[in-house]
Amino acid sequence: MQTVTDRPVILQALPALESGGIEHGTLEMAQAIVQAGGTAIVASAGGRLVPRLKYIGAIPVEMDLKAKNPLSIMRNATRLRHVIRDYGVNLVHARSRAPAWAAHLACRRLKVPLVTTWHGVHAANLPGKRRYNSVLASGNRVIAISRYIENRLREEYKVGDDRLRLIPRGADMTRFDPQGVRGNRVQNLINLWDIPDGATVIMLPARVTPWKGHALLIEALARMNDMAGPDGEWVCIFVGEANEKQGRDLVELATRRGIAARLRFAGHCADMPAAMMLADMVIVPSLRPEPFGRVVVEAQAMGRPVIVAAHGAALETVNDGMTGFAFPPNDAQALAACMHHVATMTAEERLALAWHARENVREHYSTQAMQYATLAVYDELLHTQMANTFYHNAMTDVIWDEEHLPQAG
Repeated sequence: MQTVTDRPVILQALPALESGGIEHGTLEMAQAIVQAGGTAIVASAGGRLVPRLKYIGAIPVEMDLKAKNPLSIMRNATRLRHVIRDYGVNLVHARSRAPAWAAHLACRRLKVPLVTTWHGVHAANLPGKRRYNSVLASGNRVIAISRYIENRLREEYKVGDDRLRLIPRGADMTRFDPQGVRGNRVQNLINLWDIPDGATVIMLPARVTPWKGHALLIEALARMNDMAGPDGEWVCIFVGEANEKQGRDLVELATRRGIAARLRFAGHCADMPAAMMLADMVIVPSLRPEPFGRVVVEAQAMGRPVIVAAHGAALETVNDGMTGFAFPPNDAQALAACMHHVATMTAEERLALAWHARENVREHYSTQAMQYATLAVYDELLHTQMANTFYHNAMTDVIWDEEHLPQAG
């Protein structure tokens, strides 16, 4: 019989593999597990990222883990037990609350170690919410993706040093490298999004949902337009999925403020390095504190000026005035002033900011550092050497090749 040390089998559980920070973090860890000599399994409802999961050598298991009602969670726990037994899973890593409840029950029954990662906002402002959230604080090891989340887990859920591990998310410095983005990739997006020649490109990369601050940005853009703004034309691109009503409401707001013709709704973008290369500034105006804010470090890795609302993990990832800029949350006038400042920066100022921003990510927020640290957590529980194996193998493998990866869809 195969032992843990031969080829550790790690199962990650999440709702789906569509797009977003949790999904990409899951793929990055699946890739790291494979590089470390393990077997990576991902249980989810599937989605557009499944071809990439297969490309890196991981095994997708289709299972709808989104349902929150107790009966569905019990059924999913049974299904996960079968997966754990069938594949000889040594450790389960759960990344969302409903999947974590099913994993918690399955792992407790089979005495398999459970790792949980707290990725989301997860407020506890309704009866029962704290109890529902608490499963993400119940793992044998609990990963916080920022100091902001680490403090919440310590104070609200009493997770101690014996189980709590701080592992920030990161940007892939190979994928998000300005030198690695060919001009044809950027030109394809220019054509697709109908961007006028020479226009200043303002980008908000986030799924369209009220708390991400799209309406606030529209208000700030209208105010910036009233200033002595950037010379020539500008456009604002919302990169992220939106439902019909959300899009319609934002267009109506932009029409009232006289800037609707300057908006672009890009939807999902499979080539975010090229998208950010196109941007003259990246805006993250979230109305609630971000648990981490992956696009903030990705923009810095690409050397783009990033403007963030000054709360949550953005206070950790951005050095205001050095690697990006921060404004008081929900303050449209302050955001407009920040955008005006960035639009009027000199070429030398932009170069200096780009260098400091990329170095900030390289030193503190690289994907490989996140992968290594997470594998080390697995090693703590399994008494393996996955992190060391990954370290020795990682530099010789191509992790992301944008032009040859299967297209999501």
